[in-house]
Amino acid sequence: MNWRNCARTDFERIDMTTQTPSAPSGRMMGLSEATALIRGGGYFSIAGDEALLRQLPRGHWIGGTIPYFMGQDGGVTTRDQLYVAQVPATGGVPVIRFYDQISLERVCVDAPDNGFSIVVLPAFSAVHSLYARNAPGYEDMYIKPLVGWVSGIHLSDLGRASPLVVNGETLEFDGERALVMHVPLPASQYASIDIINLFTQGDGDRIRFPAKGFSASDCLINGQPGNFAQYVSLRAIDTRLPLVADYSGAMINVSIKSVDAQKGLVDFYAPVFDDIEYRFAAPVPDYVSAFHAALPQQTGPTGFSCNCVLNYLYSELEGKRVPSMLGPMTFGEVAYQLLNQTLVYLTIEG
Repeated sequence: MNWRNCARTDFERIDMTTQTPSAPSGRMMGLSEATALIRGGGYFSIAGDEALLRQLPRGHWIGGTIPYFMGQDGGVTTRDQLYVAQVPATGGVPVIRFYDQISLERVCVDAPDNGFSIVVLPAFSAVHSLYARNAPGYEDMYIKPLVGWVSGIHLSDLGRASPLVVNGETLEFDGERALVMHVPLPASQYASIDIINLFTQGDGDRIRFPAKGFSASDCLINGQPGNFAQYVSLRAIDTRLPLVADYSGAMINVSIKSVDAQKGLVDFYAPVFDDIEYRFAAPVPDYVSAFHAALPQQTGPTGFSCNCVLNYLYSELEGKRVPSMLGPMTFGEVAYQLLNQTLVYLTIEG
């Protein structure tokens, strides 16, 4: 995968000088306000608790389940509000479509030649796993802008509820298919995707894995064979810090889900790859200050943004304000491929 050749994208390290953020793409609101917006027309991307999503009317919107957000008043965990972002529809009629395990590979082929696509993947589903493993090889990937997020649930509901996506045009809820809104843009505009990743590679051991996947046992540590679970346990590594790979200057994270030293197995929230070298991330002492320092220069309007629930939890963002990049705090982020512990945003330029 060559990240430097991504079309209309900049995955280079963000300039840490004085910068002005773009306008947020949406905001938190109650059920009645969201209902009125949908009934008034337009196209929307919506995130919220399943019970609230099930009360929304039919309309041109896509949604996913999550109770964690960065709202206009700060980080919040809520089942009583929705995050609603209007999707620009200035270049034609957006198309909303489900994708199953067979059709998922066509997600970029079906996208408009000039525009962008928003994908919502239900966490822990087969399409989530399939996308994470295979998306880098899909036809037209990295050519047509594709952003999105992985829907989730309240962590206290693990084992009792399932992450879902919802097609607002049909009011279908689904936990096994991906949902995509393909959005055309006029010839005078184009979509640009960026990421903000506050993590950089630390100066620790170099780690490689013999096979790609969502779990690993065997690994190479500084070129020497070992068991990754035992390595993490014996060194008491802080697993809140992700593994970080350097893709030609772009820092890409893989977050650790669990470590079972007895079985010798580590599970990840995104796949590791067999042709990439990883190191554990250097600590970030003050997430909010570091995030503000990394905000992008003035760009066009933000058409989409999301951040990772692990950033929300580990950095204790509840009640803390990051006002320029609002959106759901998700179980995974998509900027072409699946990402972890990263903020993803899309702007409309031109």
